[in-house]
Amino acid sequence: MEIKTEKEFDEFINNNYVLIDFYADWCGPCKMLSPVLDELASSRNEVKIAKVNVDRLQGLAQKYGVMSIPTLLLFKGGNLIDKKIGFNAMPVLSDWINENI
Repeated sequence: MEIKTEKEFDEFINNNYVLIDFYADWCGPCKMLSPVLDELASSRNEVKIAKVNVDRLQGLAQKYGVMSIPTLLLFKGGNLIDKKIGFNAMPVLSDWINENI
């Protein structure tokens, strides 16, 4: 799912566990991460996953200090609990989620 507005983002992160992928269409590592996140979404039902395009929602990227992409933000009930920057393989992301939920 791609988040299109800041309002939509604010509503989405209020779910229990949410992983937000800040990305851009021109970003190579972002493209590599996309199938990993698809696999993660199908195997981890307790975490909702969405994408935010930094070129379209620059204010949101600035608000959360996204300086490089991909950047993954993990939220619980609207509160940011952790951040991971760069491409990461499925086992690394799964372990990261396990450490934080």
